Amino acid sequence: MTVAAPWVDDPFADAVRTGRGPLWLRREDGRRLHLDIERWCAPAAGADHSLLHRCTQLATPVLDLGCGPGRLVAALLALGVPVLGVDVTRAAVARTVGLGGPALCRSVFDRLPAEGRWGAALLADGNLGIGGDPDALLRRSAQLIAPEGLLLVEVDPEEVDERAVVRVEGADGRLGPAFPWARLGTTATLRRARAAGLLEAERWTSYGRRFLALRKG
Repeated sequence: MTVAAPWVDDPFADAVRTGRGPLWLRREDGRRLHLDIERWCAPAAGADHSLLHRCTQLATPVLDLGCGPGRLVAALLALGVPVLGVDVTRAAVARTVGLGGPALCRSVFDRLPAEGRWGAALLADGNLGIGGDPDALLRRSAQLIAPEGLLLVEVDPEEVDERAVVRVEGADGRLGPAFPWARLGTTATLRRARAAGLLEAERWTSYGRRFLALRKG
């Protein structure tokens, strides 16, 4: 019997194909977190450009972890920055490839090309929540970047540090399978980053979104 997988056999994959929402993460207590699928499926804009600018300044290959529909991959390629997207959702990988970007259908915890040699890795759009274990994700991300590389992370605008079991919910109320997720603000991210051997290199806010640049200590 095939077991449904989150982000794969749920409303997220359908929304990626259409580029339309609304879409939420529903917690067990009924509270919902909006997923901005329409922004993710649109061309890079707003605060995205602050990430893109830093990647071009680095002039080094970039690994987009949880690349989703591929807007950042496509934008970096247009700027002449070598980049590879990684995502577990086949529909997201297909959309990224359709934009002309290279992408692999894998988990960040799977074996990936050029481990330890990426000049930068991205965890944007709430992807710090991947796996529901930010400590493991930050350690893994540190393994992927080069000794002089940077991990560019989007953090929650609120000072939050929480883990929850969630399901993706579509506009029609359909729910996907349950899975662990996490939300971290700046303070919690920096505390956990230090435990993973990463130190703050920069922090900034753009269009209401907050980001950190982390380097190996």
